[in-house]
Amino acid sequence: MSTRFLVSNEQEHAAGIEAARTALSAQRCIVLPTDTVYGIGADAFSAQGVAMLLAAKGRSRTMPPPVLIAQAATMDGLARDIPDEARKLAEAFWPGGLTLILQAQPSLTWDLGETRGTVALRVPNDETALELLAATGPLAVSSANRTGNPAATTAEEAVAQLGDSVDVYLDGGSRAAQDDAETLPSTIVDCTGARLRVVRSGAISIEELRVVVPAILDLGQDDSGQGA
Repeated sequence: MSTRFLVSNEQEHAAGIEAARTALSAQRCIVLPTDTVYGIGADAFSAQGVAMLLAAKGRSRTMPPPVLIAQAATMDGLARDIPDEARKLAEAFWPGGLTLILQAQPSLTWDLGETRGTVALRVPNDETALELLAATGPLAVSSANRTGNPAATTAEEAVAQLGDSVDVYLDGGSRAAQDDAETLPSTIVDCTGARLRVVRSGAISIEELRVVVPAILDLGQDDSGQGA
């Protein structure tokens, strides 16, 4: 049976954070608000929790979830050989709608799926998410929806899609964009190659990224500058 907490209410907020922490410790899944859309989360170091997350979404191990962290300093504990340009992007856009794909630390005892030795990291710009991350450590988090459906922008939408596969729902209100604009997921940048490359466009535009890293490749570009 799932429990839902309205985190804008002071009493429910504290109870919700504790309930979410307890569920995550028990290798269960929760739903949390982020600065982009709602996410379904599990302890990043719990193989069972991550497997439950993928099952709830109807997703295979070939699509591993990103990992949310509370601060950029955590990046060095989870990733290796971090390019200076990736650090510049993290400094400019974290917390915020930017996910960085990096080489994972080989010593980590986690199983996020078929990552090919990489990890996708992000610091969300949401107070509830950051408070929870500070209490739990890194969380594997993917958009709160069944694969193929639109990402949930409200707790109600997340409940409708994920139901009792999630133990705790933290309701932080609507994540929908204003003025009927599209609610965008985070922009994903692959930082594992010779040049940084956008692999999913989203909340941070290529123009904004190029202010910080002029040589970054846009979606569909190859290293010669031609469209792939």
